[in-house]
Amino acid sequence: MATGSTTPRTATVNRTTAETEIALTLAIDGRGASTIDTGVPFFDHMLTLFAKHGLFDLNVKAKGDIAVDYHHTVEDVGLVLGQAFREALGSKVGIKRYGFFILPMDESLARVVVDVGGRPHLVYEANPPTMFVRDFNIVLVKEFCRAFSNALGANLHVQLVYGEEPHHVAEAIFKCLARALDVATQIEPRAADQLPSTKGKI
Repeated sequence: MATGSTTPRTATVNRTTAETEIALTLAIDGRGASTIDTGVPFFDHMLTLFAKHGLFDLNVKAKGDIAVDYHHTVEDVGLVLGQAFREALGSKVGIKRYGFFILPMDESLARVVVDVGGRPHLVYEANPPTMFVRDFNIVLVKEFCRAFSNALGANLHVQLVYGEEPHHVAEAIFKCLARALDVATQIEPRAADQLPSTKGKI
């Protein structure tokens, strides 16, 4: 838990259901170090990129019913990661709150805008012509983003401006999300003791 720039902004979240068992630790003010094991190699790759490019320290250990489908594992990791960000941000005093990034990945270009002000809503526009990376359906990226947005309480807009190759599309989105979150969660030096809202609560 954290409120302000001097307290470590970290969280540990464990979640167990009949479908998944997840243990996750997060440090917002990290260096991009990660240890990821979800049982879904492509998803591991995306979360590793997310940590690296957001400069978040992230450890994820997940066991899910992947013999059935990857859906529950991807969605539930999104939920747990969103919860971890919410807990690590604490009162949100001093944060910039809004983040925006545009990121290229070869022929793909992604745009992500985020408001971590407590109002969950997802707008997701990404429909490349090919949807699979091996057996990973990148429609699951949307499910991850929805779960993450709901658990964090974030207004999240994700748009694939253009792109064809599904690996590049997913990679652009995860990296772009990380960069936008890095901006939104940074402490604003000019208002480090203020809540970023005129309502007095977010």
